[in-house]
Amino acid sequence: MAPFTYSRLSHLLRTSVNKAAASRTATEIKRGPACCLHFTRCQRSADSNLQERQKQQMARGLPKQKPITGVKQVIVVASGKGGVGKSTTAVNLALGLMANDATKSVGLLDADVYGPSIPKLMNLKGNPELTDNNLMIPLTNYGIPCMSMGFLVEDVAPIVWRGLMVMSAIEKMLRQVDWGSLDYLIIDMPPGTGDVQLSITQNIPIAGAVIVSTPQDIALLDARRGAEMFKKVNVPVICVLGLVQNMSVFQCPNCNHQTHIFGSDGARQLAITLGVELLGDVPLHLNIREMSDRGQPVVISSPDSSEAEAYRKVASAVVQRIKEVNT
Repeated sequence: MAPFTYSRLSHLLRTSVNKAAASRTATEIKRGPACCLHFTRCQRSADSNLQERQKQQMARGLPKQKPITGVKQVIVVASGKGGVGKSTTAVNLALGLMANDATKSVGLLDADVYGPSIPKLMNLKGNPELTDNNLMIPLTNYGIPCMSMGFLVEDVAPIVWRGLMVMSAIEKMLRQVDWGSLDYLIIDMPPGTGDVQLSITQNIPIAGAVIVSTPQDIALLDARRGAEMFKKVNVPVICVLGLVQNMSVFQCPNCNHQTHIFGSDGARQLAITLGVELLGDVPLHLNIREMSDRGQPVVISSPDSSEAEAYRKVASAVVQRIKEVNT
């Protein structure tokens, strides 16, 4: 089996983008003499063609959702902004699902193309191999198969791509990966409410979304935007899953005094406002940061700790909410 490298992926994506550009160029209006009358006629013709294409696109509607082969349920973990612990939550959620029920198989997809974190958090390196059918084989650690752009680039190499190439890369990581048979696929979404979020939520069936936020007011503003985005694209985050309040409280390891560094219960209040569940509180704890930096998530490295228990409770709440919606 040959490794699937960044250069090979870039070549494939550029080829597909160039083909799309060529097909568009073939339908463009030929330039005529620089005459005002001719220009006006061409402009009217172009406007008419554009309106016709828009009508055809609207008639086709949104892309039809197609399940990922072998995956029973997809859960997306999102946030309105970066730096709130979304990726750490996604990793420990995946491990928590397996810790709560060893019969369940869970996969992890890193959809943050520009800032992939899963390789570091899961202590994984290397290029994915290819099957005989040219499907990428996920890298696995702690029993979790993972796929990320971070497997295809060096640790410090920037990914300088425009939107079309990013969307093509996401499509390949969704459709051209040999996930095997999974009960849950956790997708670590990029921060914000852009093209990647829309593409994923509109192209594959989603069991629900988890919104991660700190209790801080500025983070909650963006978390609300993230929840509203899923509401608009008809993903059942508002009535299915809910919010995780990350970094909810800091407890001094010496005197056990608790300090709400980012505020108190902000995400809980937002959950009430949005009419969703608060799936759980995760404390601001030194052990979470240290173990994450080592690639040893706390659910695995410190299973008896209170912080690991917090993640397992979130995982239980997610499963319970999905069951409630499906009954």
